[in-house]
Amino acid sequence: MADGLSILTVMFSGAMFGFFFAWTSSTLWGLDRTAPEVAIVAMQAMNSAVRNPVFGLAFFGTPPLMVLTTAVLFWRGRRPAALLMALASLLYLGGALIVTVAVNVPMNEALAALAPGSGGSATHQWEDYSEPWQRANLVRTCASGGALFLAAMALHVSHRGRPRWT
Repeated sequence: MADGLSILTVMFSGAMFGFFFAWTSSTLWGLDRTAPEVAIVAMQAMNSAVRNPVFGLAFFGTPPLMVLTTAVLFWRGRRPAALLMALASLLYLGGALIVTVAVNVPMNEALAALAPGSGGSATHQWEDYSEPWQRANLVRTCASGGALFLAAMALHVSHRGRPRWT
C-alpha cells in the first residue's frame, strides 16, 4: 500500500509540476508575443477552462494524497521516506497551493472582469497582469518541481530502505 500511494503521489506531483511548467515555459511567453487584446481574451478563456474536474482532482487532490502517503509511510516504519514526503507536502502546500489561491486566482478573477482596453489600454492591462502572474507561477513551478523531487526520493528511499547518498 505504501509503494502504491507513493507512486500515485509522484504521478499527481508530476502532473502539477508539468502543468505549472507548461505555463512557465510556453503559454505566457506565447501570449506575450500576441496583441494584448488577444492575450487578455485568450487568458480569460484558459482561466475559465482550467476550472474542471480533471484539474481540480490533481490540484486539490495532491495535498491530501501527500499527507496520506506521509502517514502510511510513517506507520509502516519508513521514517526517512515519511520525512521526505512530509517536506514534499509542505513545499507543495506553501509554494503551489497557497500561492495559487493568494496570488494567481485573484489576478485571474480581476482579469476575467476586464474587457480588453476598458479602463486603460490593453497593453497596460496585459503588462500589469503578465509579469507578476509569471513571477508567481515561477514560484509554483519551482515548488511543485521540488515537491515532485522529494516525493520521488521518498519512493526511492522507501523502496530501497535507505537513502543512496548514505
